[in-house]
Amino acid sequence: MLAQQRQAAILDLVRRHGGVRVSQLVRQFGVSDMTIRRDLEALAERGLVDKVHGGATIAGPGSTEEPGFDAKSVRQRNEKAAIAERAAKLIEPHTAVALSAGTTTAALAAYLVDVPGLTVVTNSIPVADTLYHAGRPDQTVVLTGGIRTPSDALAGPVAEAAIGSLNVDVLFLGVHGMSPRTGFTTPNLMEAGTNRLLVAAARRLVVLADHTKWEMVGIATIMPLDEADILITDVGLPAEARVQLAERVGELIVVDPNG
Repeated sequence: MLAQQRQAAILDLVRRHGGVRVSQLVRQFGVSDMTIRRDLEALAERGLVDKVHGGATIAGPGSTEEPGFDAKSVRQRNEKAAIAERAAKLIEPHTAVALSAGTTTAALAAYLVDVPGLTVVTNSIPVADTLYHAGRPDQTVVLTGGIRTPSDALAGPVAEAAIGSLNVDVLFLGVHGMSPRTGFTTPNLMEAGTNRLLVAAARRLVVLADHTKWEMVGIATIMPLDEADILITDVGLPAEARVQLAERVGELIVVDPNG
């Protein structure tokens, strides 16, 4: 297969699935890791894909574009893991916590499987699945109903009715974007309403957002920056952004995925 043909096939896979992994493409096309990386570089130079750690995703998200869960899961994997590990240290046994949908909160779920007596409220199918299969028998997982979105969230009136009757000690919220002007945002209007109710149900709010979320803006604002009690991000966040966020959120925690 010629390079041009292979790149066209890769682009088709990205468009159909939202993202691809280098390892997956190496197996599928029977070429070297370096060849696939050159293909992705060529597609990125043409503005057709965005290169991310370990793969590529659809280029140029707009305010309503919402990549699927699998596509987002290949982005900033090390940063998300470090953020999740730090967030897990905030959780005490025998408390009620809520986890919104998102790939960083899904990473957090893996750190909660051994926490005794935990009650987890979530509208995330992957979060509930992780705790269902690996969690302790003394844990309780409450999965809301609702309409499934591209990010594997359950949202809409059914989810909102379930969340509106609950109270939790802390909410761990994943977001699409954050900026001083628009606050914390999402590209999905239904998820915005569900997330606002999760915020209202929590006594304490912890936002999980890697550095790429800075100045990313979704169509709907969930809340202003100053409503976050804690924001956990990573060292990739620019110094100016750290200053602005530290002035607005209750506490800014910056983690280093390499140490």
